[in-house]
Amino acid sequence: MFTRIRLLAIGGALLLAIAAGVSAYALTRPPSLTVSGSQLDVPVPQVPLVNQDGASFTLADLHGKVVVVYPFLTACHDQCPLATAAFIQMQAAIKAAGLADRVALVEITVDPQRDTPARLAAYAKLASADWTMATGSAENITTLWKFFGVVAQQEPVVDPGLLDWYTGKPDTYDVNHTPALIFLDAQGHERIVLVGTADVRGSIPNALEGLLDTEGHQDLQNPSEPWTAQQALDNISILLGAPRIPVGS
Repeated sequence: MFTRIRLLAIGGALLLAIAAGVSAYALTRPPSLTVSGSQLDVPVPQVPLVNQDGASFTLADLHGKVVVVYPFLTACHDQCPLATAAFIQMQAAIKAAGLADRVALVEITVDPQRDTPARLAAYAKLASADWTMATGSAENITTLWKFFGVVAQQEPVVDPGLLDWYTGKPDTYDVNHTPALIFLDAQGHERIVLVGTADVRGSIPNALEGLLDTEGHQDLQNPSEPWTAQQALDNISILLGAPRIPVGS
């Protein structure tokens, strides 16, 4: 069943109530927000980003495609590797359906201090990921996530004994952030948001599972406010106006 969406304008905020077990979430918006029917008419800002190959781009460059955006950091030990695993499932299904030229998956860091293009490229290789991973200046990353209502904050590490997979040194901080799966239509407007933890049915590639800490393994087996790759694909199908894209097709 397709995920049902309600868009409600409440003062300067947009409340997206997502069915299928994902709780509602309020996204802070500029006072100038306008809603026409059930359409959000604020285009995504053209914030400069850099991908894992060192090439500059903006989300506007993906105009004409349905875009799925997820905030992440490569030093994450819990929800982010699960989302990456869900992206692996989604990307395979999108390719199998012959829709790779109409859909773009993008993971964008909330940790530009550490996530350089080289580090993103190493993470993409670790995960066998062939979609865009992006970073940028701290100012630009903050601007982008502020637009989407994603909150990110540096915090002390929960387990000081954990090693950074990339440097081999102990983690020095974590970044707690809103786990929002954001869908943009082909015109570059935000249409759907799922907030919660990716449910990958308890199984992810070994390389990603090796990144998980105790909390991450708990999320793997019992995700909070779960969303699935199939839910994400159903929303992509809605925005494409295309037949349902099944996982594993």
